[in-house]
Amino acid sequence: MNTTTLKSYGPRQFPDRAGLEVWQFERAQRLGLIPKPDMKDWRWSAAAFNDAVGRVDTIKRATGTLPDVGAARAEQYLAERFAMIVRPGTAAELARRGHLPVISEYCGHPLYCGLTLEAFRDRRKIERASAAGHLHMRDAAAKILGLRESDFDHLVRAGLLTHAATAEGLFDSEVLLYRQADLDRLSRSRRIDWSTVRATPKGHRSLLAKLPSKQTAV
Repeated sequence: MNTTTLKSYGPRQFPDRAGLEVWQFERAQRLGLIPKPDMKDWRWSAAAFNDAVGRVDTIKRATGTLPDVGAARAEQYLAERFAMIVRPGTAAELARRGHLPVISEYCGHPLYCGLTLEAFRDRRKIERASAAGHLHMRDAAAKILGLRESDFDHLVRAGLLTHAATAEGLFDSEVLLYRQADLDRLSRSRRIDWSTVRATPKGHRSLLAKLPSKQTAV
């Protein structure tokens, strides 16, 4: 901690001189443990700074030890902490179910609340989210449904199945990922004669080709 006294402190000087990581500082502001700037140009007075320094140990305990993280790191953290398999897509599924807040984003990807991850206690919620949110590439998703990839493409074209996430593929290509819960839901649909579709031999036109294409808004 830098004890040199300044007349005012900016958003980088404040955490640096108070001995706080930037993410701790930002979280402390979000929790109301550090007030909004009380001077012009988004700066804090020496009085506001000194008050926070006097409570810095309390602030560190309240802000926890895990910063807000992306999906992969959140899932790795839960896997290590609970000694269990946590599949890709679990963090997004926990957020979808209201168990894990999205705090912000980085390069278009969500950042999940580290404080909530640290406080997580319910293993069953993770298990359910891991099962439902598990993400699959197109070929794997088609196999789960017991379909040819051409059949699968007709389901997507018709809007009966939509990808839940994307990943970066080779040569900066975009890979579409499909959620297990969506595959399960679709497999229960009575709109499709699954046994007949699955029995269609290779080389034959897909019975799903007759499905109307999804209408897109102009």
